[in-house]
Amino acid sequence: MARRLNRWVVSFLLVGVLQSATAGAENLPYSRHAVEGFPMELYFGDTHVHSSFSMDANAVGNTRLSPGDAYRFAKGEAVVANSGMTAKLDQPIDFLVVSDHAEYMGLLPALRDADARILAEPAGASLYEQLTGSAEGGMLTIGRLIESLMKNDPLIDNAEFKRSIWNEITSLADAANEPGRFTALIGFEWTSMPGGDNLHRVVVYGDDAEQARQLIPVSAFDGPEPEDLWDFMESYEREAQGQILAIPHNANVSNGRMFAVEDSRGAAFDSDYAKRRARLEPLVEVTQIKGDAEAHPLLSPDDEFADFETWDFGNLHVLNTVPKGAGQIEFEYARSALKNGLREAARTGTNPFKFGMIGSTDAHTSLATAAEDDFWGKTANVEPGPRSKNASISLGDTPGRVLFDTWDFVASGYAAVWATENTREAIFAAMQRKEVYATTGSRIAVRLFGGWGFDAEDLDRPDAVRHGYRNGVPMGGDLKSGEGKTPGFLVTAMKDPRGANLDRVQIVKGWLEADGTLKEKVYDVALSDGRRKYFGRVRPVGSTVDVETGSYSNSIGAASLDAYWQDPEFDATESAFYYARVIEIPTPRWNVYDRVRLGATVPEGTPESVQDRAYTSPIWYTP
Repeated sequence: MARRLNRWVVSFLLVGVLQSATAGAENLPYSRHAVEGFPMELYFGDTHVHSSFSMDANAVGNTRLSPGDAYRFAKGEAVVANSGMTAKLDQPIDFLVVSDHAEYMGLLPALRDADARILAEPAGASLYEQLTGSAEGGMLTIGRLIESLMKNDPLIDNAEFKRSIWNEITSLADAANEPGRFTALIGFEWTSMPGGDNLHRVVVYGDDAEQARQLIPVSAFDGPEPEDLWDFMESYEREAQGQILAIPHNANVSNGRMFAVEDSRGAAFDSDYAKRRARLEPLVEVTQIKGDAEAHPLLSPDDEFADFETWDFGNLHVLNTVPKGAGQIEFEYARSALKNGLREAARTGTNPFKFGMIGSTDAHTSLATAAEDDFWGKTANVEPGPRSKNASISLGDTPGRVLFDTWDFVASGYAAVWATENTREAIFAAMQRKEVYATTGSRIAVRLFGGWGFDAEDLDRPDAVRHGYRNGVPMGGDLKSGEGKTPGFLVTAMKDPRGANLDRVQIVKGWLEADGTLKEKVYDVALSDGRRKYFGRVRPVGSTVDVETGSYSNSIGAASLDAYWQDPEFDATESAFYYARVIEIPTPRWNVYDRVRLGATVPEGTPESVQDRAYTSPIWYTP
């Protein structure tokens, strides 16, 4: 009897407890994950693809694949390329920005269709006759159009036409957008190149078509300086109440202008300028078809991996390339810009180069292909084939003109994003907070956290990622003062499930010393195959590449690597940044696959293997 009574008492008490818990359930959820909202999903995409609506893409052969086709291909659908071959991704990507040039956007498709609005323009009939009159017409037309761009003197400027094209482009993006499955972000490229110096930016919207089309995009004709683009972006934020950001790319062919520490008028940055730039340009595209711009061997002579797919011949002048001058390289590479940002922050109070890093392709084929074994080239006239890649891309007839040997182009890259879901809102938010990273074509998964209370055992926690968010900051974040502690970093990397094993994981540190000297150092924090560092060097991982068959083996390297690392030279009085670099084992370069599969004749001396990689956005420490 007593036992039964006690049971009733317990039941009564439990009911009271449950009622109390239920009454406060909205404040005390059982699952804290329901309210944390950490970005646990990894998405790979391309923020820089050109379709037939871009003047240069269309002029050199991409006449059939529109922005809609670019989205279909990115989703995994098969499309017929301009070469007549069928193209299909082995694995779809998760998001895409079709970034057609604002300058002459949609002009060449309209010319080919004999659009009355264009033919009525003074230069329209002449361009139409040239474009359609001969096999060389496309190259001659693009030469005229780009020359007008460098002179900042548009041949055709029809407001009604520009409005209709922008409405069409934004509608195509909305039609392709499938929240939760595929994100089609609206964008365009602003293409200023004074004297051939590359100042290009991809502009990305966080909004839908109805909002984005409230203002027609500006082009470099409306103002050739980055500050002119920022004026438009701020007008869009103010008038359309929208979200927008810009992503500089190919600093490596800017002849020292992209990351110069002065504005377009030659004046030193002030705090307002630095804040404006850092807010509107939170990301930089550090790797793509026209070379890799993470580091340069002359700037980082102690970094054995700094010379990766380097383009450093000069600028992009189409008639007479201007070689690079002394001292310009420092202002063209991401690592040196990140270092100079520390010095500018000490001087002005704001870091103008506090950017995250992504990759993208800059493909002008409408095909977002970055993998070595499925690279479709820069432009349609050099798509895969036994003969198509034997010639150089050239413009103009002047000696010294730009000559791009097509074997120099790079199979790269992708933008990787840690987000809560695959939607415009979540992807754009991740870009704004810089929780993104670059890959050169592989789908390596990498996490980086920094904090003051981590230790090696945290790598073994089943909730290691959530622990990283709760007790530190992710890539793109800021570490404030640790009250005398040394920061610790948790880094984890996993191989591309369909690709190569990993060679190593590194932490790249840059810092500003008290006397104003900028320093950098690369630390190997995780190595495959049981290797250790001896006398400051690490034995190379080796190579299994067979260039005769276009194959390799994962018998070397590791499927995953992780590390807990503390900065052994940390000085709490010095500002610094840290980012992770993940290196794969060697694999065949894309030209080997072209030779093996298609019988392409590759010039002697062309590299035959490559070690693809990933670069995370930095974590900054500010005293």
